[in-house]
Amino acid sequence: MLLAAMFCYLFFYTGRQALGFAIPGIQEEFGWNKATVGTISGIALWSYAIGQMVNGNLADKFGGRRLMALGAILSTTFCILASFMHNFWGMALALGANGFVQAMGWSAGGRVISNWWSHHERGKSFGFYTLAAGSSSVLVYVTSTLTIETFDLAWQWLFRLPVLLMLVGGITFYIVARDTPKDAGIIPPRSFTHDEDDVALEPEAARGLSSGDRYRAVLGIPKIWITGVAIGLQNSARYGLLVWVPVYFLGDSWKDTSNAVWITVALPVGMAVGALVNGQLSDRIFGSRRDRPIMLFMALGALSSLTMWITDPGAGLGIVLLFLCGFFVYGPQSSFWALCPDLAGKVMAGTAVGVVNFFAYLFAGAAEPIIGHLMDRNGGDAGLIFLVVAICCGASAVVTSTIRR
Repeated sequence: MLLAAMFCYLFFYTGRQALGFAIPGIQEEFGWNKATVGTISGIALWSYAIGQMVNGNLADKFGGRRLMALGAILSTTFCILASFMHNFWGMALALGANGFVQAMGWSAGGRVISNWWSHHERGKSFGFYTLAAGSSSVLVYVTSTLTIETFDLAWQWLFRLPVLLMLVGGITFYIVARDTPKDAGIIPPRSFTHDEDDVALEPEAARGLSSGDRYRAVLGIPKIWITGVAIGLQNSARYGLLVWVPVYFLGDSWKDTSNAVWITVALPVGMAVGALVNGQLSDRIFGSRRDRPIMLFMALGALSSLTMWITDPGAGLGIVLLFLCGFFVYGPQSSFWALCPDLAGKVMAGTAVGVVNFFAYLFAGAAEPIIGHLMDRNGGDAGLIFLVVAICCGASAVVTSTIRR
């Protein structure tokens, strides 16, 4: 089940992270400034946030298997539709709709994983799941670079070709995955069904809960709100890097550097490795406490990003620093997602993941147009993103210090 969820989500980011590579082509074709494309990115992220709030509950209600597969199919459709848009509102609506259906993926997969793993192994399981998400960013960077650099295709093809992999992943997940051990005809071991550290709410009792009951229960947990703010700041840093780092390396200061855009692949590679390491640390070193590895990585993420901004490095050091930025900025997501069922119980894991992810993308969506505006005000300097990321990471570490689980 873990491998099935990882395989599906490995391709999910092809449906929403290619925008950073498309921005230079979009600006050239339509004459839009960075604030305008930042607004489109923000709309897509806000739609994703709303989708998380809705779809996490639907995953609890109808099962993650069907919802995740449906999201992959609909996202492929909306991405292809967006590639044919030639005005601001057309593209904003298409990518906004895509953001909503993209939200059918993460919380649904998290719901399935929560059904199959107990509290003491969730850091590990969500670490592998988040590794797939980080690897998905690697896949986006590679396929996008191949599309625009190697194959020399227009920006529209970034929304047409890579997403076909997501379609395959969604269909495969539906065929292979099952929502619970019971659905797969498996009897769980006693250590799983009697885990004292899991919130005591049996699946049979949960079936009687309405959607409103689940929302009230999850939103009634103060630490869910704190977690939401902490991951919101972390996700603002993460998407700041994902969206604007390609713009930075495609800019004037790097135009004379051979294959400069390939340097950006170090960022998602670092993210993938960081997610796996952080999840393992939370279980093996910190005794399934999630706050400590989050704070550690956020502090080091702020330091790495600040170093990138201050030094203005060349290609060699740039690769190392980008790897470290990705490693520390994205790594804590493993612990954040393991924290959700830890706080709300596995029977409401989908709702909890959806609510927390709503905060994550609400913050990230608000940050994008602000970042674009700041760059416009500073002569289009995309390197400013590293200072913004450092500030967001530091703030996330401070907020996380108030969480205890």
